[in-house]
Amino acid sequence: MPRAFLIVMDGVGAGGAPDADGYFNGAVPDTGANTLGHIAETCAAGLAEEGRTGPLNMPTLGALGLGEAVRLASGADMPGFATEPVGLWGAATEVSRGKDTPSGHWELAGTPVPWDWHCFPNAIPAFPAEIMTEAARLAGTEGTLGNCHASGIEIIERLGEEHLRTGWPICYTSVDSVFQIAAHEERFGLDRLLNLCEALATLLHEMRVGRVIARPFAGSGDAFERTPNRRDFAIPPPAPTLCDWVAKAGGRVHAIGKIGDIFSMQGIHDVARGTDAELMEHLVRLADGAEDGSLTFANFVEFDSVYGHRRDATGYARALEWFDAQLPRVLERLGRGDLILFAADHGNDPTWRGTDHTRERVPVVGHGIGPRAIGHVGFADLAVSIAAHLGVPANGPGRSFL
Repeated sequence: MPRAFLIVMDGVGAGGAPDADGYFNGAVPDTGANTLGHIAETCAAGLAEEGRTGPLNMPTLGALGLGEAVRLASGADMPGFATEPVGLWGAATEVSRGKDTPSGHWELAGTPVPWDWHCFPNAIPAFPAEIMTEAARLAGTEGTLGNCHASGIEIIERLGEEHLRTGWPICYTSVDSVFQIAAHEERFGLDRLLNLCEALATLLHEMRVGRVIARPFAGSGDAFERTPNRRDFAIPPPAPTLCDWVAKAGGRVHAIGKIGDIFSMQGIHDVARGTDAELMEHLVRLADGAEDGSLTFANFVEFDSVYGHRRDATGYARALEWFDAQLPRVLERLGRGDLILFAADHGNDPTWRGTDHTRERVPVVGHGIGPRAIGHVGFADLAVSIAAHLGVPANGPGRSFL
């Protein structure tokens, strides 16, 4: 039996979203944002030379059709990328009303979001008083810190010392539908932070806030850093997803990265966590040994979390090149009949204004069925196509491009 692998390169958008003018970073619309296109332009111009040099070099995904996918999505030039792909390639457009992680992943898995998310105003305070009172009560503290929109690194640097002194959790949000809590793994305690987020999630999910995110950090003074022990407590998907379809048909579903959190473990049999480097080893392991008829669903988050939000185009380019260089280890372990698709959940253009996600189309490239131009597709088409490949019934709005 064939196997399927769906790999989400978090935040690796391709520009060209037709509704980008309705999404914003601050007061500026996302019109023209293009994560891959602008990184390629930055590299070609010699402006991304720290730890790497020259044009963006992604020969593995480039050969499959990544450059053509971005050109289709947005018309970007993509210098140095192949124009005669040997793999499956196209561009996907999202219909869910958001540019956030759950919306993108759920729709890629066949379930567009049927509601509008609740987002908190970009004001101080950002959160209603009753939420902050409950957060302090659950934390067992006299108060909380933050209560604003912020970048995760910036707010830890700004409030980390006060957090160490008071023990109060740092609460913040972004343009997405999230409530984030940062706390020191030793001073506050990792288990205590996770329990706090899980308890608070019930209240926030009732408000249609998509995720409560635990953001543990370590260090002191000017040397604070986030640890890999992040956890997302997300609203369960509103309908069965690709994971459920495969599990119901008797297939195993292996999650890598934060997939288990995003889908509240629904339809998922096991999950592997860690840094992106550690997640790559898990992907190699499953490419070698995952069962016939299985789905491996992976998220590589550091493109988005480490480089996109920090608007670090050079670091982003290094991460993309590292990822691409690892993929031959994965592809050579795939068997005849296996299908692997690479896509993204949204954009996060590191050359763009602000610090938030950008509304973009995403590239779709694949290996396993030979050259195939699939053109413009919907996010949900990936789920239906994987279901068709595995021979399992699909119950979603997409159509197969296989």
